[in-house]
Amino acid sequence: MTAIDQTDVVIVGSGFGGSIPAYHLAAGGAKVTVLERGPWLAADDFEHDYLLGSSYTRAFDFVVGDGMSVLGGNCVGGGSVVYFAAMPRAPRFVFERHGSIGRRMWPQAISRDSLEPWYDRVDESLPVSTQDWSDVSYAGGLWAAACNHSGRTANPAPVAVDNKTCVNCNFMMAGCKFDAKRSMLTNYLPAALAHGAQIRPLHEVQRLERTEDGGYRVYFDLIDEEDYRVHTGSGVIEAKVVIIAAGAGATPVILQRSEAALGTMPHGVGRYFSGNGERLNTAIIDEDRVREVLGLSREDGPVYSANHIGKGPTVANWDKLDGSLPEYERYSLEQLYFPPGLGTILAQAPGGEEPRWYGAEKKEILKQWANWLTIFLMTEDDNEGVFGTPPPTGNAYRISQQMLGRGPLRYDPTPNTRHGWALADADCKAIIEKDGLAKVSPWTNDVVGAYTVHPLASCRIGDDEATSALHPNHELRNHPGIFVTDSASVPGALTVNPAMTIAALAERSIPGIVRELQSRGVDVKYGAPSPDGSITGRRAVSKLDLVAGN
Repeated sequence: MTAIDQTDVVIVGSGFGGSIPAYHLAAGGAKVTVLERGPWLAADDFEHDYLLGSSYTRAFDFVVGDGMSVLGGNCVGGGSVVYFAAMPRAPRFVFERHGSIGRRMWPQAISRDSLEPWYDRVDESLPVSTQDWSDVSYAGGLWAAACNHSGRTANPAPVAVDNKTCVNCNFMMAGCKFDAKRSMLTNYLPAALAHGAQIRPLHEVQRLERTEDGGYRVYFDLIDEEDYRVHTGSGVIEAKVVIIAAGAGATPVILQRSEAALGTMPHGVGRYFSGNGERLNTAIIDEDRVREVLGLSREDGPVYSANHIGKGPTVANWDKLDGSLPEYERYSLEQLYFPPGLGTILAQAPGGEEPRWYGAEKKEILKQWANWLTIFLMTEDDNEGVFGTPPPTGNAYRISQQMLGRGPLRYDPTPNTRHGWALADADCKAIIEKDGLAKVSPWTNDVVGAYTVHPLASCRIGDDEATSALHPNHELRNHPGIFVTDSASVPGALTVNPAMTIAALAERSIPGIVRELQSRGVDVKYGAPSPDGSITGRRAVSKLDLVAGN
């Protein structure tokens, strides 16, 4: 019989939730193996186009569900490679949300104050940049001017971008050729490799089972590097601890498929999914009115049709991030550049007869594509997503060679969720249509249902075993030695981009995972500096009471 590969820790996925534990545990002395279903792409592999078969489709996973579709990362570095690098911290009120369960969703041990030192660690490790108005894009500047004109405020968004290196090419969604975007490829993952961690791309984990000594056996398939529908082999690896960080759209599927071998999963596995309350609006800008009303102009052409220059989101309106407002009435409005493709399909023509995502009116607005402004709405939803029976392999039934699949997620927006969308839509309309600056309309839900680029909460942490899959320390209930540290662990919608919070929670989970490994005989310690050697953040968290559950 062929010997089974063995390690101390298997980490499933290499985005924020996988890369951060990979570094800390490897630096602490554990033997770490990271299994990533996607390819390993470097800066030279990222292409400045959005063609089928390019780095764009190789690095993304778009899964169409029943009422909700999810766009996520599928490569070494995960979502950090394809995200827009906006890194705000969650508002204080988020941690007090009740949502659909009628009581506090977050564990009592976690508040904005208690999470602050972990935010600081991430800020130091990436690092996160505070932008000023000279850093924002044309689209961000226009959105800021429109907000000001309507009596609202606007702020440059904090980003994980080296503005000195960034060339403002606006191909962030296809990966950064210049390593200006601070993805996991530029910090935690190289540091993990330097400490001996192994990263295995094109390894798609299918299920887990328990070993005789209380550890875990992890089964995986090898994926063809060009056609993700093709499996070229399979394998197994054993570990004392498993960390699942495959993303909120895949982590619960792996656990559901493992139930036959591991025993009953907690009720919260595959339930309470949140799309971060997300929605998109497309505004068609009137160049003449922008010049007349806002006084914006450019010597070399129309003021706004240069919207493709710059970065993704650079300016946000946070006026409604007010904890005194009722739940489901709090949201942020963020300018966003969305490239051709999905955005072009789902955008509706403002005004006219519904549906307006196809037909003569849509054809006319496509001629004005250079004058589109996309506004990204992040609201409070009701965690109404539920995962059905998992597919035989992977997180979805693969439809195309790359990127596209059909998944088991079902999402039926509640009146609370729809109420939040309606308020945010109306506010966006009031801002951008004031004095004829533009005409705006939400993207259609008719084609792929609602949609999110920030899936959350499908295996969330909490104090209540009836509504949370994980203990507050991220360990799977009734399954010691299995941890979930990715976006699936976040309890609910954050009203802002969630990457910073996902990363902070991953940082916070490490001491508990170290203790579990120590209890299983692994000689591992906690206390590594930031990936670049900085120790300010380490000193901050060392002052915390790092006992289980904190």
